[in-house]
Amino acid sequence: MNRRQLINQIFTKKSFLCVGLDTDINKIPGHLLKEEDPVLAFNKAIIDATAPYCVAYKPNLAFYECYGLKGMSAFEKTIQYIKENHPGHFIIADAKRGDIGNTSKMYAQTFFEEYNLDSVTVAPYMGEDSVRPFLEYNGKWVILLALTSNKGSHDFQLTEDAQGERLFEKVLKKSQEWGTPDNLMYVVGATQGKMFEDIRRLAPDHFLLVPGVGAQGGSLQEVCKYGITKDCGLLVNSSRGIIYASKAENFAEVAAQKAKELQAEMETELEKIR
Repeated sequence: MNRRQLINQIFTKKSFLCVGLDTDINKIPGHLLKEEDPVLAFNKAIIDATAPYCVAYKPNLAFYECYGLKGMSAFEKTIQYIKENHPGHFIIADAKRGDIGNTSKMYAQTFFEEYNLDSVTVAPYMGEDSVRPFLEYNGKWVILLALTSNKGSHDFQLTEDAQGERLFEKVLKKSQEWGTPDNLMYVVGATQGKMFEDIRRLAPDHFLLVPGVGAQGGSLQEVCKYGITKDCGLLVNSSRGIIYASKAENFAEVAAQKAKELQAEMETELEKIR
């Protein structure tokens, strides 16, 4: 999915919601455990229920890799299910890859050729040659970690050099030499609030993937106040706040309601820029 197609989806659906499929078998409703593949059954129900209200899905690889071959089978079947039943949705592999060139080349092949996904999250710590292989695929996106929502983000990302430039600012500046707003996004946590002003000063046109709204306490309104652009420029992710909103048999209906509520808030924010 290219940039124009993504923007069209956002304004057509009046939503920039991404639903995170962080599926933990210990948290899904108990009645699904009798299914042959409980993770896949849960994902299908969540996807069907939330598809009208979101534009993207973000399965987190850790929640599938931890179950070995069975988990990766559920991941692959989940991807196939989205593509076959809800083909207009942007799909993000939340994998946080990034290694020396040859290794990154294989990671890129995995997500962009084998699974044919739209995007993958990548860690920038090892520099250009660890990111470049992901950027060589036309129509695919790298989502580079910039300023994350976790407490530990302060350990490195906010450290300053002698000139007062913070590490996340170096990442934003340098990485724009490698990619463009058409193939490079950044992860910026919703809990960073007013820091979105600093992000937008350095990356005014790039899309931002924003986790941390909902269960982590980030404010959608604050994210939009400082981060939204004329093209929206945001994919706001909610995982636990939607998919685990209920453990009852009507869990999918409850998830749909939570997604609908967020979509309604997003529609209000989009009306302000159009």
